[in-house]
Amino acid sequence: MFEGGFHFEQPLWFLGLLAVLPVAYWLKRSAARAAQGPLHRYADPHLLPHLTGTRDLRTTERWGRFLTWSLLWTLVLTAMAGPRWDATDVRLFHPGNNLLILLDISRSMQVTDVTPSRLGRARHEISDLIRKNREARIGLIVFASVPHVISPITEDTQTILNALPALSSDLADPNLQGSRVGAALVRAEQLLAGLPEDSARSILLISDGDFEEPDLPEQFTGLASRGIRIHTLGIGTPEGGLVPGPAGGVIRDLGGEPIRSALDAPLLASLAEAGTGIHWIADYRDSDSDAILRAVSVSRLPPQSSDERTRVWNERYWIPVVLVMLLLLSRFRAPILRRRSST
Repeated sequence: MFEGGFHFEQPLWFLGLLAVLPVAYWLKRSAARAAQGPLHRYADPHLLPHLTGTRDLRTTERWGRFLTWSLLWTLVLTAMAGPRWDATDVRLFHPGNNLLILLDISRSMQVTDVTPSRLGRARHEISDLIRKNREARIGLIVFASVPHVISPITEDTQTILNALPALSSDLADPNLQGSRVGAALVRAEQLLAGLPEDSARSILLISDGDFEEPDLPEQFTGLASRGIRIHTLGIGTPEGGLVPGPAGGVIRDLGGEPIRSALDAPLLASLAEAGTGIHWIADYRDSDSDAILRAVSVSRLPPQSSDERTRVWNERYWIPVVLVMLLLLSRFRAPILRRRSST
């Protein structure tokens, strides 16, 4: 093994240097054939530039350019091979905090009483949580009438960020209206069941509270008794707005009246209290994200540093890249100087 010394990550890239030999052979052969061309039979070499408008490169110029581009090719291959030295041994880290986000994507989340919409605001909140998070592993479940697992608990939160723009109410079955939090909680408990009991297992419910399930407080209390804290983040305003339909217009009740949805903050707050969690209403400040992340990071199992280690090398590929850029810059500068001298 390389104990912190200089080496290349992928030295096989240097096999590309073999391409220099056939190029040199072709260059030599083409120069010899050019000297024996038909034009040389009818005019002296010093007159050929006046006849053709071009001139043959002198031998020193031809091979000088070949050496320059060979040097550039060697530097490019060196960068691709990955020169490195000065390694640092890092102990692998296993966080003890886990957060599973339940995102309501029912039709009421399309109400535009907050900008751009409740669902759009919820996506921004999840993005903020992920970008500010430094301790917890995060998973995501979306639900309306049926829950869908977007990502299990993972440290690779970039996958959740990539999925956020595609989350919409169109993922829900249009024939089944409303949101069933109870089914989403059952699915969340199944995902959290395999985690260590001493680790922090938290659920964050992001919704407008526009649902009616009479047994929700008991379900929240039961999860809290099993070590799963449930926090709530309200999206929307008390004034609310009309619920848009999937094909335009608004959704109407059986009497033909437009359905209006408003944020039910008291319900969400009472559910958070039953789940021994905290309740916040989403805004454009960072206070809600910070408070939720602080509440999640209360693991009885401290972050574990296992005996496994990984070696992190200081990559130096940028050094040959800089040299290539400097050499190419001088090649671009030469024609400019020639044009100035000619004027």
